[in-house]
Parts: sequence; structure tokens; C-alpha cells
Amino acid sequence: MGLMAQLAYLPERGVIEIGGIDRVAFLQGLVSNDVTRAAPGHCIWSALLTPQGRYRAEFFIFATDDTLLLDAPRIAIPDIITRLSRFRLRSKVTLTDRSEAFAVHAGWDGYVATGIASPDPRLEAAGFRILAPARLDGSAGPETYLAHRLALGLPDHADLEPDTTLLMEAGFGDLHGIDWDKGCYMGQELTARTRYRGLVKRRLIPVEAGSELPERGSITAGEREAGDLRTHSGRRGLAMLRIDQLDQPLRIGTIALTPALPDWLHLPAAPAPIEKASA
Repeated sequence: MGLMAQLAYLPERGVIEIGGIDRVAFLQGLVSNDVTRAAPGHCIWSALLTPQGRYRAEFFIFATDDTLLLDAPRIAIPDIITRLSRFRLRSKVTLTDRSEAFAVHAGWDGYVATGIASPDPRLEAAGFRILAPARLDGSAGPETYLAHRLALGLPDHADLEPDTTLLMEAGFGDLHGIDWDKGCYMGQELTARTRYRGLVKRRLIPVEAGSELPERGSITAGEREAGDLRTHSGRRGLAMLRIDQLDQPLRIGTIALTPALPDWLHLPAAPAPIEKASA
């Protein structure tokens, strides 16, 4: 028997509409992915960074014939609009919070999306992103999607720390959230440096526990701090962990944790030992 199609309404997501003839060129210089690749039926996943290269917000960019629609965290929408507006200058663009006009959904396990929809560009198994004029019939609550997201190890705004997290720590490099060839954008220099110089010391990694996880807490490896717990449900969650501690027994309080590395996640290879020159 095949899997039953799943559809979840995501009330914590809203929509920003970017209109005007300069909308693509305007956004292209400000976000981590190539905005020109967004097209009807094909959205892209991207991030807005600080000028110093730290994370501010993530969103899916949909394209219609005359607008860009950003499926973004509702809590971050005022900040996104404020920050983007600072760079508008003479560009012919409009920025509007359209969260009351759209209901954001995710569909997977064979769900067939129609309307303003796109395959989730991060991972095929993630399914679809859907923007609808109202909550779709048969859609489950956000907890259904949370279980799906945690099972795949997919990051979300709730897992990331604005002004602190680096994109390469959060999986954007592995999940098609960065275009390495597009040229300059705000925060690009640090993002490129963390990739090419191997500066990533920690990663957002799925973890599983032997019992229900606590609300929050630091994760330890023996006497050393190894990271901290982010979004979680039941015995499964995401944690920001030091890469050099992944081979150690991990605990949060008295609860043992096991990293559950998904196939898509690529950790940096350990440096080869330096051979001493013979005398």
C-alpha cells in the first residue's frame, strides 16, 4: 500500500509581495540565491543576510507574471520589509505584506499541488510548497509538517539565530539555498569564505533521544559543551552541534542523544595528518 498524501497548513508562515519592473534585479543583489531562477511552478529557497554575512531570515521565492511572492516566517516579515526597503532607493519596486491574502501549505507523500505551487527546492522528499487564497480542505495542522520536517532534518527560521548563524552551519549549501556563481549580494563575502576556507565548526544536525526531549538545554560531550537543542518534538529534534564532538557520547541533561545524519548533509572531511619530513 502506498503512502497517504499529506497536506499541512502552516499558519506561522506569511507572504511578502514584491512588485514593480525592477523587482528581480532589486532582490538579486540582496539574497543568497539566484532570483532569476524563480519561475511559475519553480520556486527557490534563499536567505537574507546582514552586511556582515550573518543570517536574518529565510524564504521561498515564487514568481508570477508580474510579482515575486516570498513565503516567509510571519514573525520575520516586518523586519524583512524594513531591511529590504532601505535598499530600494530609486528602484521601481513595491513591498507589501500579503499574509492575509494567502495561506501557506506544504504537501508531500504523493500530494499533487495546483495553483501557486512548486516542488520544495531543498529536497525532493520535502514535497511541495503551496500558496492558496484560504486554508485548503483536508489540511492538517502545523504539527504534522513539523514531524515531516524533523524526519528529513530540514531547517526553519525557528532553528536559526538572527545575527549569529552562518548559512553553511544551517545547511543552505547542501539544500540549494545558495548560488555560488551569481555574483555579489549582501553578506556574500563571509558566506563564500566559510565554504572555501573550511571555517564551519558546527552544523544544524538531526538528533534522536531515548526519551522525550526537554524544552531546551545545552548538549554536552563528557565535560565539554557540544551544542544546543533547537526545534524538537517528542524524541526527535534538531541541534546545533560542534562537528568535532559528533563522535563523542552526547547528552542533554541525563538524556542520551544520537546524531541522525541525513544523506543530504555533507560534513567537512577531517584534515589529513601532517607527515614529518625525514631527517
